[in-house]
Amino acid sequence: MLDDRTTAATTWPAAYPSGYAVVDVETTGLARDDRIISAAVYRLDARGGVEDHWYTLVNPERDPGPVWIHGLTSDVLEGAPLFGEIAAELSSRLEGRVLVAHNASFDWGMISREYARARGEAPTRQRLCTIALAKELRLPLPNLKLESLAAHFGVVQQRAHHALDDARVLAEAFRPSLHAAARDGVRLPLLECLPLTEWSDAPAAPRVGYQSSYGHSSWRPSRKRPPCPYPNPGRYAPGGRLRQGMRVAFSGDTSTERELLEDRAVEAGLHVATSVSRLTSLLVTNDPHASTSKAVKAAAYGTPVVDEAAFTQLLGDVLPAASGAARGRPPGPAPASE
Repeated sequence: MLDDRTTAATTWPAAYPSGYAVVDVETTGLARDDRIISAAVYRLDARGGVEDHWYTLVNPERDPGPVWIHGLTSDVLEGAPLFGEIAAELSSRLEGRVLVAHNASFDWGMISREYARARGEAPTRQRLCTIALAKELRLPLPNLKLESLAAHFGVVQQRAHHALDDARVLAEAFRPSLHAAARDGVRLPLLECLPLTEWSDAPAAPRVGYQSSYGHSSWRPSRKRPPCPYPNPGRYAPGGRLRQGMRVAFSGDTSTERELLEDRAVEAGLHVATSVSRLTSLLVTNDPHASTSKAVKAAAYGTPVVDEAAFTQLLGDVLPAASGAARGRPPGPAPASE
């Protein structure tokens, strides 16, 4: 395992952050209106050394969800503080630090929505996903699960799906990852944390392409994009080139900010789909074995899958729409909605 002596002989990258907050949250589920039921933070210094740690239960004011996974029952959570009551303490531990998590888009999404409910805003402006960092380092992992990252660095998990132990394991695995990145001059895959600015607990009209498990969405609507001017030429052929009009869906965390990646796809003449159907030409994901609805549907439909790096390369050489293809909707019946 790497330690400070490993990188002592080299100059620590000046562009690296000055501190990190390794975070894990347990939740009532995976939907956008699910709630946090426990949270843990390990504060680390610039080189990954542990400064302190903190853990709290959170009363979700609803059913706790999959108790068989996280072990937190309604009785246990009944006397726990509400998120609004622990928000200030959590803020003090996030402020001025890069939020680090395994599948950071999920943890950040849950945290930002809880702050929005409490009429607040998380004081962190950047996040780092350890899945993306493992890919940057080309670690020889059998999969992208936390247990595999921990095993690679010899970190022993004591209580999986307990926020405090998961945060500890991740902190211990992040430190040697950080030193390996510093040693090899690897750019850290930092993403901007955009706070949620709109939230309502009242039923709202569902967002196009998204239906929550409770029949409505309280998430702000996605950006409206102009319709793709090219007809869908069909599925992407693995090893081949993309063609204008292909329908591309994205799933999971990405090193490049998702909206920027989608903008590049649109600029190349592709159709960005909000879900996966039989019409989807390609799914872009860094974790094809994840249990997300898009990945599950892609496997069921036989939809081709590539990772972010491969997709970025494909964007550089997109074939023009087929000769004679009409702009707008192609002739014939309207395509099924995605």
